[in-house]
Amino acid sequence: MNNCTVVTKPALNLVGISYCGPYSTFPDEAIRLQSEFLSRKHELNGEVKSTALHSPYFGNEAFATYWACYEVAHMDQVPPGMVQFIIPEHHYAMVTCTNKRIGEGYEQLFAWMNEHKLIKQDNAVSLEIFYIDEHLEEEPVELLIPIQASDRQAVDM
Repeated sequence: MNNCTVVTKPALNLVGISYCGPYSTFPDEAIRLQSEFLSRKHELNGEVKSTALHSPYFGNEAFATYWACYEVAHMDQVPPGMVQFIIPEHHYAMVTCTNKRIGEGYEQLFAWMNEHKLIKQDNAVSLEIFYIDEHLEEEPVELLIPIQASDRQAVDM
């Protein structure tokens, strides 16, 4: 499991759309949401900092909220139906996988976190970052789980 690591991500200014619903509706609703958002990328008028699609999410025992976003510089006017927000800097446990192997990626990441006694920061959002390339059938994805700051030292990098 040497594909896992601890990283620090700086604050992210994101603009996007969200879906909230029961876990039984995922991943279908997440895929639909991302497709809808990608079709609206032109509405951001070139403000996008990177082609990576950011999907922060947060859930509890009954449902989850999932986003499809792009990182942007602060926008004074956000397109209708979109929201702008900032995710603060965090330490994350991270694994890289592909869009076809996200389930395996999470299994690997949680096992690695367990092995290194890393504790998820419950009040922070997790992230999926998709590096979309229309020429690839399998695209790289980073899965990031926020960890408690003191746990960063627990992993010898």
